[in-house]
Amino acid sequence: MYGESKKLLLIEEILKIENDNILDEVASILNKGRGSVSKKRSSFREFAGMISDKEADDFEKNIEERCEQIQIYH
Repeated sequence: MYGESKKLLLIEEILKIENDNILDEVASILNKGRGSVSKKRSSFREFAGMISDKEADDFEKNIEERCEQIQIYH
């Protein structure tokens, strides 16, 4: 539980920071801590040709048949 309380204390201290430069530095450190995990935006073109037309049709059919209609009541 020590780790969790330490995290909470750090969050409290970060909330007190009013200097944008310091916040940028904290963000940089947090990003480094994530290691090599980076979010890369994908283009739809990257996915072109991954499934056949038949697979796409089957997929669309399954969605239409199995997904419920969502009713919004006001």
